[in-house]
Amino acid sequence: MKGNPLKKSNIFNVNNLRKDLKWRFVGIAGKCLLDTLFATTQISFHAREKVEPLIKSQRVIYAFWHSRILPVSYTHQNYNAAIMVSQSKDGEIIAQVIYRQGHEPIRGSTTRGGREALHDIADTLIKDKRPGGIIPDGPNGPRCKAQPGIIRLAQLTGYHIIPLTGSASHMAVLNSWDRFVIPRPFSRCLILYGNPIHVPASASKEKLEYYRSLLEYELNRITHKVDNYFGHNIL
Repeated sequence: MKGNPLKKSNIFNVNNLRKDLKWRFVGIAGKCLLDTLFATTQISFHAREKVEPLIKSQRVIYAFWHSRILPVSYTHQNYNAAIMVSQSKDGEIIAQVIYRQGHEPIRGSTTRGGREALHDIADTLIKDKRPGGIIPDGPNGPRCKAQPGIIRLAQLTGYHIIPLTGSASHMAVLNSWDRFVIPRPFSRCLILYGNPIHVPASASKEKLEYYRSLLEYELNRITHKVDNYFGHNIL
């Protein structure tokens, strides 16, 4: 892929955070609340060793369901990842928090703006030699259904997709579209990594759909597995 200069398009905005006092407070308070909550939990990781070389290379795109934002973002702080976050009000809250967790929120969507947006995002990852983060069923679902943008992004960058998820022994499950999970204090939390997915640059449309389906399957597989470990049945 040619090293085109990063374009300042109106399709997405890099690190576009509200700067007023209210939103700064939201970000700081959210970060402190999560730090306090997870400080009481016992966190363990499973199957990380098989993706550790890829993680060290930084040429990866982390993929996780919208409902698992809290355990994944907390356990992967200061990775300097460029993470796609919607331009909605809820997205602003997420962006403020993950910015303070050591990531760069990229406001927008891999489906809005089509090809130009995807090339801009790919240029950002390659130019800065940094990992990316995509929530394949965000910002509004359908729940646990992978959208195709992340597959196209992986094809453009050559980065491996690393599916990951998290669950806890005791957690609240909100009555939201994604069934958002919040670990309870003093619970045990497990982060589970799935099999990495590499999308060849020459992949056809049919193959892209295959990889999209594979990612969806893998995320659901590991999420069901980690929930089942604690006796939950959320999917």
